[in-house]
Amino acid sequence: MVNNTELTLPFLHLNLRFNPFGELPLKHRAKLSVIDSAPFIAHLGKPRAVLQFLGDKGHGKTTHLLTLKELLPSSGYVHFPEDTRPKIPTGSPLLLDEAQRIPWWVRRRVFKGTKPLVLGTHQDFSSELTRWGREVWTVQAGVKTDRIQLDKIVRKRIEFARRHSGEVPVVTMNTIDKLLDTHGADIRAIERRLYDLFQSLERPCNVEM
Repeated sequence: MVNNTELTLPFLHLNLRFNPFGELPLKHRAKLSVIDSAPFIAHLGKPRAVLQFLGDKGHGKTTHLLTLKELLPSSGYVHFPEDTRPKIPTGSPLLLDEAQRIPWWVRRRVFKGTKPLVLGTHQDFSSELTRWGREVWTVQAGVKTDRIQLDKIVRKRIEFARRHSGEVPVVTMNTIDKLLDTHGADIRAIERRLYDLFQSLERPCNVEM
């Protein structure tokens, strides 16, 4: 028997606890990522290594850093917002998100150091890092997002939001292809579009654009 409280629960009609494509707390981003982290961790084992995730906003840089943070418990992570300048954390490797916002004098000190670095950045620091003797691997964020990977990401998000066993909405491969055609590798834009689609669903069904 369904009680009155259950009838008022959001997304109960979709067998979901919430809209799967809303903004996730940072603690869940790594858990729901679809990333092959083994080559990245191997690179960071090299002396003075730097792993640089380069790309525009919404292409997965932060997700990569947070995934590595979970896998490397001795690491230190910090995000540099636009309006404040947090301190460089302790830990190794250092994971520096939005590294293009780090003041140059702080950046020079960190780049000259010996700790392995992971950068999420809009600006390519390869030349500067190489001058300080760093071994740099630059990964273009979002470049490898194809229909298979996007399908895995979408399915994982829906399963995370599942309320009970039974039917849930299914994003078809036709919709996956249309999302990639429209938004390319901009995962954030894809999530916004899926959020709107799920807001309008009336029952578990195939989600089509």
